[in-house]
Amino acid sequence: MDFTIIKHAVEVDHGIKRLSMHFIKKLAAPERARLSAELCARISEELEQLGLVTLPRTLPTSESEFVWVIERDSDLGEVLAVATAVAHLDKLGMSPLPHLRDNHPRAIRSLS
Repeated sequence: MDFTIIKHAVEVDHGIKRLSMHFIKKLAAPERARLSAELCARISEELEQLGLVTLPRTLPTSESEFVWVIERDSDLGEVLAVATAVAHLDKLGMSPLPHLRDNHPRAIRSLS
């Protein structure tokens, strides 16, 4: 998998780029008919090695979905890391923000 084109696109757009899963699949495995959870996990690992993270954190298997690809070491990437840590604490029942899941359900889904 060669995602340097994604890395460059993210850099050009100041650390963030919105991409379709169809486009990402074409780069990752053009010979495959469908995205699978396993392929999405491999894609996430490859992007992570390039210093990129996605939102939602778990890539969708639908090619019609869009995701944000973000530079991990950017300001926004650090905010995403903090938000993800808070979401994990909430999942463990140790949230520093009461009623986080009730007040922000879409954010929690994206960060899981």
